[in-house]
Amino acid sequence: MIATGQPIDEIEDELREVGRHLGAPDLQVGAGPTGVHVALATGEPSTFESVRGGLRLDQAADVRLIRHLLVSEQIDLEQAAERLLGLRGKPPRYPRWLADLGFIAVAAGICLILQPGAANIAAAVLGGAIVVGLSRFAQRHPSLLPLLPTAAAFVVSCLVFAAADAGLLEGALRTVLPPLAVLLPGALMVTGLSELAAGAMVAGSSRLLYGTVQLLLFALGIAAAASLLRVPAELLGNLRVTGPGWWAAPLGLVVIGVGIALMESVPVRLAPWVFAVLVLTFLAQLGGQRLGSPALGSFLGAIAASLGASAAELVHRRLPRLVVFLPSFWLLVPGSLGLIGVSEVAIVPDQGPTVGLDVLAVTLAVATGLLVGSVLSRTVRVVGGRFFRAIRR
Repeated sequence: MIATGQPIDEIEDELREVGRHLGAPDLQVGAGPTGVHVALATGEPSTFESVRGGLRLDQAADVRLIRHLLVSEQIDLEQAAERLLGLRGKPPRYPRWLADLGFIAVAAGICLILQPGAANIAAAVLGGAIVVGLSRFAQRHPSLLPLLPTAAAFVVSCLVFAAADAGLLEGALRTVLPPLAVLLPGALMVTGLSELAAGAMVAGSSRLLYGTVQLLLFALGIAAAASLLRVPAELLGNLRVTGPGWWAAPLGLVVIGVGIALMESVPVRLAPWVFAVLVLTFLAQLGGQRLGSPALGSFLGAIAASLGASAAELVHRRLPRLVVFLPSFWLLVPGSLGLIGVSEVAIVPDQGPTVGLDVLAVTLAVATGLLVGSVLSRTVRVVGGRFFRAIRR
């Protein structure tokens, strides 16, 4: 559960529920971003298990399924442990080249929403291919992984800024974001904020600090490219180009959904649920932006993502909420907004105070929306669970 990126407070609550079903009602749990302490009762010996690396969404779905089968007594402890320990070695559902195409499709889809110009989309596709190549190279040489954020941002920025300086495209800064969006720590930072609000101070503060450092590394690459190419400040504003029409955003949603399914090996049977929550989140975010501000759109989008994912889990009991929630969360692009702000501060320091407040407002709006959505989702799950149990009786 830690490897899937689930908030620590939710992990502890769900593990205590597992303990109650397995005869350990006084289970003591202390989870963190990189490991978990567990004792079967107060005063009993505890054990610590470290967690390294994340899981794909299909593996996250398996984690949820194993937990459901264990709690419902359809498998025993030995079977559950065997299946959990085998998750890391589970091969991807699709070939690697198809997963790489999925990454590039996600970059193109986000660009269709953020910066829907033909030249911008072409640059995003090429930038996505570059980031895929750098990521694969860094995976073969793990010592280079810490350099990936800066290297990817630098190479993509050089490509985009050179094209903007040659007059081939406008809105260069927003065009840099789509190829980098999946790598950005937006989900990490907002999860950290929600953990802080829920009282998980150690986990929340450590995620926020780590995410901030990652943003600074991305911004360093963008600023280095702008300095090397001597890009004029007027080409680096937060400018959105005019799109080809209303259909660009819906097409972008479809492309993002297909790309995430390929990239994360999402089972075909779960893909419609992922797409449905994506659409719900986008409509809520768009409505909030039209009615008020980007912060209101982010707030409503986060609530919609939480409620939509919980409703999908309620209808499809073996569907993990996290699998349909995370793609919608990536759509909110809080990390991209943060990167815009940090990059503008680095390149154009005079805009620092205004940009910083805007970024903080959007990030807090997403975190608050997640908290509100989490509370409402728990209510929906409790009421829905009672309703379905009454129907079965």
